[in-house]
Amino acid sequence: MKKVLLSLAVVLFSGFILPPLHPAKHEDKSLLIQQLKDSKDQLLKSIAGLTDAQLEFKPAPDRWSVIDCVEHLTIIEKLMMDAEKKLVTQPANPQRKKDLKFTDEKLLQMIEDRSQKQQTPPMGMPKHSYAAPADAINAFVAQRDQLTDYVTNTNDQLREHITDDPNLGTVDAYQLLLFNAAHTMRHIKQIDEVKADPGFPK
Repeated sequence: MKKVLLSLAVVLFSGFILPPLHPAKHEDKSLLIQQLKDSKDQLLKSIAGLTDAQLEFKPAPDRWSVIDCVEHLTIIEKLMMDAEKKLVTQPANPQRKKDLKFTDEKLLQMIEDRSQKQQTPPMGMPKHSYAAPADAINAFVAQRDQLTDYVTNTNDQLREHITDDPNLGTVDAYQLLLFNAAHTMRHIKQIDEVKADPGFPK
């Protein structure tokens, strides 16, 4: 069984003849679904029991709060989902597999690594558009559940559609979705940093 390990921000827009196309392999889908569910559960666990004051606390004016991180994840995931749907409607191009920049494992490690800071593009910035922190959390859960349902039920050939992303390089449609799990884990680390700040409300 092919082994896919656990899993900017940002926005994806997107020879020789290979064997006939086939739906995403079951083992690929199962692992991706598990990563999406596990990262959602870990995020919810990291913010469970926090008060509104704690969720909205910023360590500095130019730093994000816990709820900023949650809203950012929802925004980026929606953009990624839109990019994914666009990509899989285009002709499959499996001949470009040789151009893939990263293995799944390397992609996950790169996204989760907070020692490498990334500048969020304007479209990914928190908009503070929710009436209460609970609304932002519910929006994240709804978006993640929608993504997980898509992976569970799709027959789209995720490994056969390959695109060039300005931030990640050449990736396939499966890796676009894998990004979301790793991106969540990255911001869980950021949330932990906020909670560890000396000024974090008690």
